[in-house]
Amino acid sequence: MTTAPWQTGSPAFTPVTARRTLTRPAPAVELTAPQAPPTQPQATVKIEWPQPVREYVGRAFASTSTPDGIEDAAISAKLRSIITQAAEANLLAVIDWPNHPLPREILRAERNAALMNASKKRKSMDVESALDASSPIPPWRVKNLSLADRITNPSPDKRQKKADQFRATAPPSKLSDLEKRRQRFQLGNQGPASPFISSPRDDSPMPDANDGPCVGTCQVLEKNYFRLTAPPKPETVRPLHILKQTLDLLIKKWKDEHNYGYICDQFKSLRQDLTVQHIKNDFTVRVYEAHARIALEKGDLGEYNQCQTQLRTLYKMKLRGSPGEFLAYRILYTLYTCNRQTMNDVLADLTPADKQHAPVKHALDVRAALATGNYHRFFRLFNESPNMGGYLMDMFVNRERVAALAVICRSFRADVKVSFLTEELAFNSDEHCKQFICEMGASNVLEDKADGARFACAKAAPVFEAAKSGAYRVDIKGQI
Repeated sequence: MTTAPWQTGSPAFTPVTARRTLTRPAPAVELTAPQAPPTQPQATVKIEWPQPVREYVGRAFASTSTPDGIEDAAISAKLRSIITQAAEANLLAVIDWPNHPLPREILRAERNAALMNASKKRKSMDVESALDASSPIPPWRVKNLSLADRITNPSPDKRQKKADQFRATAPPSKLSDLEKRRQRFQLGNQGPASPFISSPRDDSPMPDANDGPCVGTCQVLEKNYFRLTAPPKPETVRPLHILKQTLDLLIKKWKDEHNYGYICDQFKSLRQDLTVQHIKNDFTVRVYEAHARIALEKGDLGEYNQCQTQLRTLYKMKLRGSPGEFLAYRILYTLYTCNRQTMNDVLADLTPADKQHAPVKHALDVRAALATGNYHRFFRLFNESPNMGGYLMDMFVNRERVAALAVICRSFRADVKVSFLTEELAFNSDEHCKQFICEMGASNVLEDKADGARFACAKAAPVFEAAKSGAYRVDIKGQI
């Protein structure tokens, strides 16, 4: 008979000892295969942060009243970096944590420095060159730099690099030309700097408004023109009372000798002395008007345009002169250049008083005759040109003669007398008229008859129709 466990007084369960640690029990070891004893886990080392570091961490996350846009994540990353670097360098007990910059301050300083660097990159080369002592500021970048400094300052590095590259790749002929040019400049720079460089055509620029006038002391009436390359010296500039004597002398010499090259050079020198002394008065107007009239007489449109531009500015200052006369010249010159935009601007600026001025009224009549194709009226006005207007009309009268002959060829079936053309188209004589026709390549249209030379219209029509198409191409050559 089997006895039940509860009948024997033994417990019905197996007692187990309660775990008092978190370590797992060692796995069962089989007796058949001996193994090495298990490795004991290393105990975790607990770092004791110094109290100043703990207080530094507390201050790092303290709220700030300044909205700087720095996120807590950025502060945590920066704080971790600071403490890690200090621990690795064994500086936790060395750093003065109460006075050490907080992560927020360090981040703010880094961002400000980045903004400053970006701003510097966007600034002009003026500031960058000024901060870099090894790179001098180019003269054209510096404000209020004197003219002498602009001349003596060396060329920028970029030009030097291009010159070196050119020398390395250019053929010998080009290198020879470059060397000749360099030698010319070296010869010009030897000795003390001269305030003038010979230039028979280019007019000198107006002096800087910040520079005071140069009061001249030169007593010479006649002086050649030289382009200014340095501030003028008083001993090379003639004062106003000497310039008035010079103008009278030049006008007399022009009437007696008609040497335009000499007169133009002297007038440019006179105008330069007025400019460097800041003289803008009635005498200045008189000088520019005289030079403009002489330039028109010789057909020098370059000098005429320079004078006309200055006169427009002087007339706006209400100085005494002949504004109506030169307004008429401007209208005629615009007709010559076929510049419709400029003509519209001139017409828009005309006042009722301007339209009643005789030279202006004549110029407007010329414009109306051309606009309506009335060549008969145009050539009558050509013969009646006031002042120097005829010299301006001379520049485009042949163009209008070609256009008129094209109309005559279409209007007359047979032929017309050459004397009729002479009178109608304002030629000086019949011989002048025939010469013009021959120069246009139509000598075969002239026939001698009992009543005089005649012009065959039908035969000449193709010639003058073709010439008319290219007659209005204006080529302004400027100065002579």
